[in-house]
Amino acid sequence: MFTFVYKLNHMELDYLNLLFETHHETTLKHRYITNTDIKPLLNALQTHAVVETVGKSVLNDDIHTITIGNGKKRILMWSQMHGNESTTTKALFDFLNLCISNNALTNGILNKCTLCIIPILNPDGAKAYTRINANKVDLNRDAQDLSQPESKVLRAVFESFKPDFCYNLHGQRTIFSVDQTNKSAIVSFLSPAQDKACTVTPTRKKAMEVIAEMNRYLQKIIPESVGVYDDAFNINCVGDTFQTENVPTILFEAGHYPKDYAREKTRELIFISYLTSLNYLSRVEVTGENSKGYFEIPENGKLFFDIILRNARVTKTSTALSDVAIQYLERLEAGAVHFVPIVKKIERLPLNHGHKEYDAKGALVTGEDGNALILESENVFVNVGNEKLMLFLK
Repeated sequence: MFTFVYKLNHMELDYLNLLFETHHETTLKHRYITNTDIKPLLNALQTHAVVETVGKSVLNDDIHTITIGNGKKRILMWSQMHGNESTTTKALFDFLNLCISNNALTNGILNKCTLCIIPILNPDGAKAYTRINANKVDLNRDAQDLSQPESKVLRAVFESFKPDFCYNLHGQRTIFSVDQTNKSAIVSFLSPAQDKACTVTPTRKKAMEVIAEMNRYLQKIIPESVGVYDDAFNINCVGDTFQTENVPTILFEAGHYPKDYAREKTRELIFISYLTSLNYLSRVEVTGENSKGYFEIPENGKLFFDIILRNARVTKTSTALSDVAIQYLERLEAGAVHFVPIVKKIERLPLNHGHKEYDAKGALVTGEDGNALILESENVFVNVGNEKLMLFLK
């Protein structure tokens, strides 16, 4: 058995992994998570937390908050602002399972902190598995106009709860690399800008300090696979707006762990990030003085495709070789997310990387019908010489 010591330097990663294994919410799986999935969990939480319906979506679905803890530090967390970004939602319920288990770590957090959690801000987008809401608006560009009911709900919760910190929880595509390397950006963060000059303000430095603490742990698990986003200022984004109001705000982005298209390993990493950051907030008066580690995290690049077929002839008459880049389109069919292979580029791609790569070794590569590949076409199979290669992700 592991003995937990409340000094961060002594928190064992094995212990954190064990907490995930023993408390992860087994009813939430893969990528498609909706209000239907979380309602039984909300009902079960009512004896441990305050669960409220705080508003309605465009299509009149419920938007909930879960408030737990009785500490003075107030942290507002919201997930699935983009309906198809569900990894952070799964990790929230894993974390809540731990919170109600009388665990020493979360007891310490909840004694010092009060958490207000919106598990699905965009339930219509979650049901349709889209980034946007039912009015085709990106809620993360609606912070100023507040034109959508979901945006108004978040703003009302922000104003009534009066958070000391905000966690803006998202998921990112498989295209992201760590800088210009062949490392996937498995988890990414951002302390959003407060002005057009991207000034490193005291408020931003507080968010940066917490991110640096999470990165310190993540580097032990996924070395060189954590990135930060470009901090170009956009006042229409929720994080930038809250940051300008001097509430330290942290953007979380759950990315692609190798072969983990269901985002289950990334889910564990986000769970660990919640725990390490909230434990830090519960124990430390964050001033921004310890933000240096944030500036050591590389920025994200966009160098990945899901599949690259290297060294392919793409016409029968050509002797020149090309690389064929495939990106998965996430498509909701019959209540499940399917990954449909789409041809995105046919050219030499020396600077790009594939999460999976094949060397055609100069063989002719065609569609399943034997015809030349076409940009933006779907191809479940391709012919590589005399062999058939399946691109569809099972």
